[in-house]
Amino acid sequence: MPSRRYPTRVLNETVGGGFALVLSTWVLVRVFWGHAPPVAPLLSLSRREAAFVRAAAAAIFPAGGAVSPSGGEARIAVHTDRWLVQLEPRVRLLVRLLFFLVEHATLFFPAPGLDGFRRFSSLRLDQCEAALEGWRISRLAPRRLVFQGLRAIVTMGYLSHPPVLRELGLAPRVIGPGGALANEAPIDPRYAETGP
Repeated sequence: MPSRRYPTRVLNETVGGGFALVLSTWVLVRVFWGHAPPVAPLLSLSRREAAFVRAAAAAIFPAGGAVSPSGGEARIAVHTDRWLVQLEPRVRLLVRLLFFLVEHATLFFPAPGLDGFRRFSSLRLDQCEAALEGWRISRLAPRRLVFQGLRAIVTMGYLSHPPVLRELGLAPRVIGPGGALANEAPIDPRYAETGP
């Protein structure tokens, strides 16, 4: 009798171990692999967090909106990176968890299309917009609250971009040396971007 159960147990352990290995590899690839390079050296954001912020910014402030610079052109990830450095560690952790939640919530709330389960920063722009709209109009109050928090962070970065301020008439046409807006981090030419 024990000789019959032994091969079954070995088979179950082998299959279970193989599944665990495949699952853990998939999770590692989803979370850590294939993010675009940052537009400037980062102080606080990781490369994957910067990719998420760029994708969210491009979806919240798409090209062709009321103000001409799109979220992808406004360097919101750079602003968010500098802002996070100023936060106390507990609040910084909460912001990072918010980014992680929305980035990977497509597993449970997929975007439209067969590939809607991919992480948020890997989705097409129309899928990102639809995914965020799902958060905005959700019947679940916590999802709506997460969306409002994300939109507030992205909007703060958008309104800190000098061309946006100029177009809104809230900043002078020329930003003098030493002014608050003159401290914007320079773009590394290797990472210059015109879109998301």
